[in-house]
Amino acid sequence: MAEDEQGAVRAFLAGVRVGEVLGGVVAEVTSRGAAVVLDGFPSRPLGAVGALDVTWGPRAEADLVVGRRVMGEVIGVDPGRGEVRMSTAATRHPLLWRFLRGLRAGRVLSGTVASIESFGVFVALDEGPAHPIHPGVGFVTFPELSWRYFDDPSDVVRVGERVSGAFLHFDTSNGEARLSLRALLPDPFQEFADAVAVGRVLRGRVTKVVPFGVFVEVADGVQGLVRPPAGPTGERPAAHEEVGARGDEVTVAVVEVDRERRTLLLSRVRAPGEPGGAPGSGRPPTRR
Repeated sequence: MAEDEQGAVRAFLAGVRVGEVLGGVVAEVTSRGAAVVLDGFPSRPLGAVGALDVTWGPRAEADLVVGRRVMGEVIGVDPGRGEVRMSTAATRHPLLWRFLRGLRAGRVLSGTVASIESFGVFVALDEGPAHPIHPGVGFVTFPELSWRYFDDPSDVVRVGERVSGAFLHFDTSNGEARLSLRALLPDPFQEFADAVAVGRVLRGRVTKVVPFGVFVEVADGVQGLVRPPAGPTGERPAAHEEVGARGDEVTVAVVEVDRERRTLLLSRVRAPGEPGGAPGSGRPPTRR
């Protein structure tokens, strides 16, 4: 790109603001979205509509046709790439976008559980417009449902149930209000950290076996990781063989508590009477 054209691009982008609506003509359509020649800068396409920022439903294909005029809300300006990121979904559903843009982090929103999917939970909110595609404007990922471990989201919420959650952020790709139900509940990990110290011996239940260790639930809503000890050659035995299989009750000792990251590191303790245990083997490891 010639230096004078670079200067013209920089000058044009300097006048573009996130949230304003720009028009232009679709110059190219790919699997990643569309390139748009914006009004006021006919030299080359500066507008970019991503695949997730396109109008939802049957109108999407009609919008993204080479030579067709489109209107899109600016959702980002990248001077380095010489690009204006646009959303045509925003201009097709202005009431929804206005509602979602007006929300602030931490605000409590209430509604009814509309659908439980394999990727999260939709909530039909009491306020704001309905979503044109999804069962609800509110959306909760599984980790934000509860502080406590669960096998199935239906163990925490049910379709038709009334719920309240803290607003996390506006997901512009899906036109959703990301919510957290657990943010409105006491964090059991912090309560646990107040009550235990390194070396404390606890009983718990194995909830998950992963390649790098075993997760053990030692209190309601609190899980810790047990890594199997390395052998003489540095190799670690299979986690379930050394620690236990899912559902087993085991004895562990607290090795490390990290409040900030909410992580708990445990070690397996063979208590007297347990398979592999011996008198005196229930003593927790010492910290050096």
